[in-house]
Amino acid sequence: MQVAGKHHQAIATQGFAVAENIYTTAEIAAILHEIGKINPDKSTFRKTDDLFAIRQFLKEIPGVNAIVFNDKLRSLIADVFGDGYFAVKSIYFDKPEKSNWFVAWHQDLTISVDKKVDLPGFGPWTVKQNQFAVQPPINLLQDNFTIRIHLDDTDEGNGALKVIPGSHLKGIYRPENIDWNIETEHTCNVGAGGVMIMRPLLLHASNRTTNNKPRKVIHIEFSKTELPKNIKWSERQVFCEPNRA
Repeated sequence: MQVAGKHHQAIATQGFAVAENIYTTAEIAAILHEIGKINPDKSTFRKTDDLFAIRQFLKEIPGVNAIVFNDKLRSLIADVFGDGYFAVKSIYFDKPEKSNWFVAWHQDLTISVDKKVDLPGFGPWTVKQNQFAVQPPINLLQDNFTIRIHLDDTDEGNGALKVIPGSHLKGIYRPENIDWNIETEHTCNVGAGGVMIMRPLLLHASNRTTNNKPRKVIHIEFSKTELPKNIKWSERQVFCEPNRA
């Protein structure tokens, strides 16, 4: 609980925390084995020279679920955030050794839902590969969190996330308004088998790969908020919470 308390405090004040050794080498190999069995031609898959991505990852590759939600991850989530959360979005990213892919500073301001509906407080909307995304009321985003599972050692040389600590406390924070006189970026190095936990409103970015090392990450977003009855989470998935007996 002491470690969980440290993570809880870091997430509250800084907007992120890193927990190492959540997965063993064998578990990482098992996840990659399941990924290797799939047909990459589906519409939810994206493959370029710079990036291979699988949207709705937990749905598309159900064989990984028991491995991803191992005892350590479930206990971490319960100890840091409490009970009642469920997964609402999942993406797998594979950034190859020579990738020039980079991501500019941004906040994760949208959620994935099953359809477009006119709802007060929800908007604007986007549609990508027949998947609907919408910016919800800010209080929903403030309560959500993201787990990024690292399948490779990751540092600034192969695109580890850069973050602006504490930026999640400033509401909607447009990148063009970042004041670098008062803000400081931090690179979140994470070893293979570790996870990064972050709030969606944390400003973050990533650089191109410069060290010829791969970066494979599973990105899973969590919420405990039920949406209005007109729409549903596109990937709502309950995972078993740890036995507290």
